[in-house]
Amino acid sequence: MAEQKKVFIFDDNTDILELCTFILEDAGYEIKTSSTSNNIIEQVMAYIPDIIFMDNWLPDVGGIDATRALKNDEKLKNIPVIYFSANNDVMSLADQAGADGYLSKPFDIQELENIILKHLPA
Repeated sequence: MAEQKKVFIFDDNTDILELCTFILEDAGYEIKTSSTSNNIIEQVMAYIPDIIFMDNWLPDVGGIDATRALKNDEKLKNIPVIYFSANNDVMSLADQAGADGYLSKPFDIQELENIILKHLPA
């Protein structure tokens, strides 16, 4: 069996984290979640995910700054970051942050799985 792909989800909403974990573990992914993007580089280095989901509204360090920090890091910049937010402007926020893609909340299970498949070659 192929190695499990690792997904790291940053969101301060525990319901979203639980829902995403449930859906993605069911789909065969390994999941790590965090409700804060403080020490973003250290958090991501400790796990080295295949893909990251980044919420816009995070305490202390917001999603835009956290994404920019990842994209400025030599070792981590190639990990796709999917920006996800209920903000109507999620597309331009993702753009400002330098994210690789975006997902509007609320999303459905299929959208979540599709965006992972799009950014993670099999």
